[in-house]
Amino acid sequence: MLDLASSSDVEDVGTAAPSSDTELLDAYSNAVITVADKVGPAVLRVETNAVKGRPGAVGSGVVIAPDGLVLTNSHVVNGAKEVRLADAEGRLMEARTLGEDPDTDLALLRAGSARDLPSAALGDSKELKRGQLVIAIGNPLGFESTVTAGVISALGRSLRARSGRLIEDVIQTDAALNPGNSGGPLVSSRGEVIGINTAVIMGAQGICFAVASNTAQFVLSELIKHGRVRRGYIGVSGQTVAVPRRHARNAGIDNAAGAMITGLEPNGPAAAAGLMTFDTIVRADGEPVTGVDDLIRLLNAERIDKRVAIDVLRRGTLRTFAVTPLERPAARTA
Repeated sequence: MLDLASSSDVEDVGTAAPSSDTELLDAYSNAVITVADKVGPAVLRVETNAVKGRPGAVGSGVVIAPDGLVLTNSHVVNGAKEVRLADAEGRLMEARTLGEDPDTDLALLRAGSARDLPSAALGDSKELKRGQLVIAIGNPLGFESTVTAGVISALGRSLRARSGRLIEDVIQTDAALNPGNSGGPLVSSRGEVIGINTAVIMGAQGICFAVASNTAQFVLSELIKHGRVRRGYIGVSGQTVAVPRRHARNAGIDNAAGAMITGLEPNGPAAAAGLMTFDTIVRADGEPVTGVDDLIRLLNAERIDKRVAIDVLRRGTLRTFAVTPLERPAARTA
């Protein structure tokens, strides 16, 4: 005959789990509450008027320095020079745009007369782990912060910016991004800003993205120094194409794909160096180019005005050209 446990033993087993669950929920709730209380006052509403036929926008931003430096999304600012900000208590302040970088969907603002504002610190996004607790904070109404929590689903994602360029090192999270929260901070349980919320894929079960804080730190420093993010270009348009296996084998390269030049800017750096349409770029400074996105990524500020060895396949033969990238004007891609 099976010996069953006493009723008191059964009750003990049944009550132990809920007690443990309660403790876990309390710890989770306390972490979110602590972060919201710490960072929430630094989150502002960002509002712009229509500019040259472009509609005004409303989003969020986060103060990253007590003297009024505010990070938000470029698509929220959308070219506006004058911006209105509202804090969590509804107080209004004027701000001006110090610079935008549509390629990373980031913009830097300076609050006009406000000083000693509550601010949040930028953390190191390289330290993030999948499954880590994150909190998204926004200020869509200008009266109170909205808070959602979730975990990091993936790291190192790429997201296509409105400019067409890939934003690298994007954080994917399931923390819901409410309307108007774009430009607000994604915060770790330590209260550090580890991303700037930038997009949500509608109908994709709440998949949200944030530009990593290390990218934001780089863009911030460039905007403060130059008012823009400096990148190189060589005056070509192109498309990603497959590299025939026999051509790759004959050339001694591993590329399965490259960036084929479909157009050349007259007197541009590439044309001046002797590159031609239908050349397929496979390497730049020894680094593989497997498509247009690789070429754009490699043409960074460090390569402006410096000779770069560009390896191309021309009619199946590998050839090398010395190209000197210039600073990329607005609206250029490569």
